[in-house]
Amino acid sequence: MNGTPNFAGWHVTLLAEDDTNTERLNRQLIVLGMRVNRQWRPISVDDLPDLVIVDVDRGWDELIPWSGDEPLRPVVAVLGSEAPGRIAWAMRQGAGAIIQKPVTASAVFPALVLAASIHEERLNAARRIAHLEERLKLRPVVFTAIERLKAERKVDDEGAYAILRNCAMRRRLPVEQIAAFFLVGSETLSEVG
Repeated sequence: MNGTPNFAGWHVTLLAEDDTNTERLNRQLIVLGMRVNRQWRPISVDDLPDLVIVDVDRGWDELIPWSGDEPLRPVVAVLGSEAPGRIAWAMRQGAGAIIQKPVTASAVFPALVLAASIHEERLNAARRIAHLEERLKLRPVVFTAIERLKAERKVDDEGAYAILRNCAMRRRLPVEQIAAFFLVGSETLSEVG
């Protein structure tokens, strides 16, 4: 995340029952310019907020409409217990930060920044992984193009790959895409074929 986010206008769902911690948290969120919806029922996947704050001490699995490695929104856990099971539950929900009970005003903003930052990092990592997986799937195309270039141009593996790489660099396209164009006989790659 570049810089510290401005949370003004963000919609936050506060999953907690009414108590002094919830009141303090609610006040601080309003001071930060956030629109707060406090509820103690599951969030609808059709009405997702910008950020979720959940009382982990009392939370249950269906409270948040996701679990695991792919939280749909940044999550902040409010936690008073040191129970390993509660901490593990918060992690399964994708919590990127913890606000310790009793809630203090000074703990809220840093937790929001951490949760938003970690969520953004997770999304970026997921995009990078998807991109790399897609490129990995296309490696057989590159291998086939190299084999064909070796046969047609009478060059070794390195020479064939250099032809593909140089063409890809000139056209500013991935090697995998150039290899696919070459294999289907694309006329725009006359310097390769």
